[in-house]
Amino acid sequence: MVPKISDFGMARTFGGDQIEGNTNRVVGTFGYMAPEYAFSGQFSTKSDVFSFGIIVLEIVSGKKSNSFKHQKNNHTLIGHAWSLLKEGRAFDLIDVLLRDSCENLEEVVRCIHVGLLCVQQNLMDRPSMSSVVFMLENENVILPQPNPPGYFMDTNLQARDELSFTNTTDSAYSQNTMTITTIIGR
Repeated sequence: MVPKISDFGMARTFGGDQIEGNTNRVVGTFGYMAPEYAFSGQFSTKSDVFSFGIIVLEIVSGKKSNSFKHQKNNHTLIGHAWSLLKEGRAFDLIDVLLRDSCENLEEVVRCIHVGLLCVQQNLMDRPSMSSVVFMLENENVILPQPNPPGYFMDTNLQARDELSFTNTTDSAYSQNTMTITTIIGR
């Protein structure tokens, strides 16, 4: 199987040894964009790590990040996953369909843990993608504890700040409300 990656027309080409940059026009989907890109236009390889972490948490939980709101505590998907991991209840995040069909739930909890490391608020705290691969492939590696999500913990703060951001900046973004996955052989 050959994986294919699409940039949806938003990709930027890095030059030579460049590993980060700035943009004046923020384009992307809220919930997947790294905070430094969404609010400052700064992008780097760690921006992609953040997006990867969100996708991992969505796959494991079966919930969309940009529409998730926990009923009890107004947590975002990131905040809810972090709270459950901290309480030793990460199994509760796993989608029922995945839980019923998975033979080794400890591997799924490891994915949650790595996903949370990828969505650290500070980009310097996020692992590189090669570190992510290493952590996922080597179950004997002890994973560092992720920091509290901070800004991304509570949906009320996120909604308020997104509203003020979109009112003050000329930005373009899309909001997907449905995902369809079809697995076909090549």
